[in-house]
Amino acid sequence: MTDERQHDTLTMARLLSEQGHWQRAAEICRRLLQTQPGREDVAEALAEAERRVRESSPKTAAELVPLFQEWIDLLFKYKRLRQLRRLSRTL
Repeated sequence: MTDERQHDTLTMARLLSEQGHWQRAAEICRRLLQTQPGREDVAEALAEAERRVRESSPKTAAELVPLFQEWIDLLFKYKRLRQLRRLSRTL
């Protein structure tokens, strides 16, 4: 057993998760499930870590285009709102 694998515990995976190291936490959970397949707590921790890895992965252009469109729409709405506020103060 390598020195790194000596620290493969659910506690270590949780510590890594709390620090934002989701990929490493998922790797530890996978190794734990290989040796202890019936552990529901480890399976849940793995599912959470994998979800966080997916969420933190870089977005594709197809995913970003709608976000930029929404952002631009909000900028125009904000500009219009500021104009209306200025207008309402003059009335």
